[in-house]
Amino acid sequence: MGAAPQAEPPTPETTTGQSPLHFVAPTEFVDLPSKGLGYNADHPMHGQDTIEIRYMTAKDEDILTSKTLLKKGVAIERFLDNILVNKKVKASSLLTGDRNAIIIAARISGYGAEYTTSVSCPSCGESSAHNFDLEKTNVHESTLDETIGLTQTEEGNFKTTMPLSKFEVEFKLLTGKDEIYLTQLATNKAKGKMQESILTDHYKRMIVSVQGHADKTVVNQFVNNLPTRDSRFLRTCYKLANPDVKVIDDFSCTACGFEQELEVPFGADFFWPDR
Repeated sequence: MGAAPQAEPPTPETTTGQSPLHFVAPTEFVDLPSKGLGYNADHPMHGQDTIEIRYMTAKDEDILTSKTLLKKGVAIERFLDNILVNKKVKASSLLTGDRNAIIIAARISGYGAEYTTSVSCPSCGESSAHNFDLEKTNVHESTLDETIGLTQTEEGNFKTTMPLSKFEVEFKLLTGKDEIYLTQLATNKAKGKMQESILTDHYKRMIVSVQGHADKTVVNQFVNNLPTRDSRFLRTCYKLANPDVKVIDDFSCTACGFEQELEVPFGADFFWPDR
């Protein structure tokens, strides 16, 4: 009737292949108990005291609940690789203490700081549910002790001299890759009904050299003949050098009244609270 035609509303411009919903997953920085020590100069985490991770997503839950990945024992490894922002860093190359810090932080971001799990009383063996606050962490940083001759090398390894044999031993801190290897080795020995050798297997994996000899044959021979006194001393040195983070809470048994501090067990329900 003579009225001006209404113009069509403009069509929003879209880029081919790009979703109209653009989400940026929030991230956080996790304090590393290692403070970047224990990594060689070529490692991306050398000298770094924090690492950036993404918050958990539904895709990450798919990884953690994948029957295929769980059966292969790589679900946690794939999950850690997925949440690391810096893709130059591989989860398997991280020190075990740093991995623990990342796992705890990721669990808090995904499901909250409260972790309820079943624990067994060390005294009577009775199982009961216990609530842990994952934000109450106990951090142990790498410690050198010149009084016992524990020093660090330029490569990030550690050196000390055995009290009995007087051999100088250089050892490294174990990484995720080492832990996976040792776990698989123990599994294979159990399947083959072979004698367990968890302690010596750890020594053979962590010792870099003995008296400057890095040949594995020499290292293995040393470990197989390691006196108990030297073995205990080496464990003490590793405990001092190895950075870690733990969650410890007061525990009181409702059955027998036993009380003590209890370290949080990272059981199967740590990332699956609803299962």
